[in-house]
Amino acid sequence: MAEQTHHYDTSIDHTASKHGTITVSGRPPIAAGAGPEFGGSAEVWTPEHLCVAAVNACIMLTFEAIAANSKLPFRSYTASATGTLEKLEGRGLEITRVVVKPRITVGADADRAKVERIVRMAEKTCFISNSLKATVTLEPEIVVE
Repeated sequence: MAEQTHHYDTSIDHTASKHGTITVSGRPPIAAGAGPEFGGSAEVWTPEHLCVAAVNACIMLTFEAIAANSKLPFRSYTASATGTLEKLEGRGLEITRVVVKPRITVGADADRAKVERIVRMAEKTCFISNSLKATVTLEPEIVVE
C-alpha cells in the first residue's frame, strides 16, 4: 500500500518591510508579502492570493483526476476564483468564502449530466477546500462544442 502521508516544506526569507521570498527546493522563488490594503505592494503574491490560488488549482486537478477516472474527455478547463476576506467579530480576519468559476469545454458527444456530476464531486472532494474553514462553491459553465 502506498504511503498516504506527505510533507511539503517551504521557506520564507524576510527581504524588506512586509515582503519576503518563498522558496521550495527545485522550484522558482515567489515574491510574497502584504498587499496594498495592508500597507504592502501590489507586485507580490499575498497570502490571500496564494490561498485562493491553491483552492483554484486543487479544484482543477481534482476535476481532471475524476474526469480521467470517469473516462470523460474534456477539451479545455479554465477557471477564475474569488476569495472574500472579512474581519469577524471575536475572530479577526478570515477568508470566509471562495467562489470558483470553472469554464469546461467538452465535445458534442459528452454527457452533460456526467460533466455536472464530476464538477460536484470535485467541489466536494478537493482536499484544499476541505482543509479550510471557508465555504467553497463552484459556479461552473459547461460549454459543448
